[in-house]
Amino acid sequence: MSQERNIKWLNDRYIVYRRDPDTDVATIETKQYKYYADGTYQCYHLFNSKAKITTYKSLKWHMLVLYYLNIDNDIEDQFYTIFRFIADKENGFVTFFIKTKTLNDMIQDVFDQGGDPPSNKLRKVVFKPYSGLDLSGKLKIVGQLIGRSSNIDAEAIYQCMLDLNDMNKKITWGRVAGLLNCSTRTIYRNLNKQLKKEKQILNEEL
Repeated sequence: MSQERNIKWLNDRYIVYRRDPDTDVATIETKQYKYYADGTYQCYHLFNSKAKITTYKSLKWHMLVLYYLNIDNDIEDQFYTIFRFIADKENGFVTFFIKTKTLNDMIQDVFDQGGDPPSNKLRKVVFKPYSGLDLSGKLKIVGQLIGRSSNIDAEAIYQCMLDLNDMNKKITWGRVAGLLNCSTRTIYRNLNKQLKKEKQILNEEL
């Protein structure tokens, strides 16, 4: 049995690991979600699903995001402790062990990058905490919004993949087709190597 993620440790120290877009303005906003027609790169929701960190690259990205979200919170002396806690397999955030020197080099590299906004995936639908929606309700909204505003292309498929992963749901082309209200044949016609690879990576994280 895998170790349960110790998110309480972060909460007890008021570490910020979620932030909705701050300057991008939603095209539609309801009590349950925000919808960005052109997408936003400003949505940082770490540890939103049960998926764990499986690679060094992903671990470093999580550190960059934590540094970026907390750089103005007067916790400069805590970053080393936070990063080491996240990187310790026993705390349930990662699936691997990392050598001390490799981890220290990674942490130093995060500091050297200066807290600029980390690279991020484009999101269109951002659900609010405590929206009251179950998985079925969220998927229905995603399908309505993405399907209504987009042609069935690689971008629409990718958005649905991200939302399925964000809700801890395994990605299948049948599920994507259902969200976009099209046939699986249409999905296959619009797939490329990058989408197929991303599907594998996202599913492996669950």
